[in-house]
Amino acid sequence: MAVSSYVARLRAVIGHEVIQMPSVSVVVDDDRARILLVRHAEDGNGWAVPGGAVDIGESPAQAAVREIREEIGVRISRPRLLDVLGGPDYEVTYPNGDRVAYVTAVYQATIADGEPIPDHKEISELNWFTPSQLAGADLNRFSRALLRATGHLAG
Repeated sequence: MAVSSYVARLRAVIGHEVIQMPSVSVVVDDDRARILLVRHAEDGNGWAVPGGAVDIGESPAQAAVREIREEIGVRISRPRLLDVLGGPDYEVTYPNGDRVAYVTAVYQATIADGEPIPDHKEISELNWFTPSQLAGADLNRFSRALLRATGHLAG
């Protein structure tokens, strides 16, 4: 996970204590009803919906476009807001001990330009999943809760 200078300054003061952070998650789908999921290079802890933190001075929609471009190298169509989620399922403890309680704006979008390729810094791999494949996929807790909340995953 790339850390902004703002978060680095906060961490210098509070250490690994939990912080609440605005973020975005982008459900990227295609014309075959598949959803693009990624594996994070840092922990590889299951398949995940791509996304990340909202930077200071940036709207959530701008963050969604930027995160997808940075992580998988594509330009997405205008993202459509699906939901805003938070709570225990969206709390993450990173391998270095940093704890974050995310409040995530969930967008849905399609790829407008480019072929998705993992950046190999934040994202180690990616794959498309059909709705039936999602049910058996090794999803991380955050993404499983998000996909259920947005109706992309039963249960």
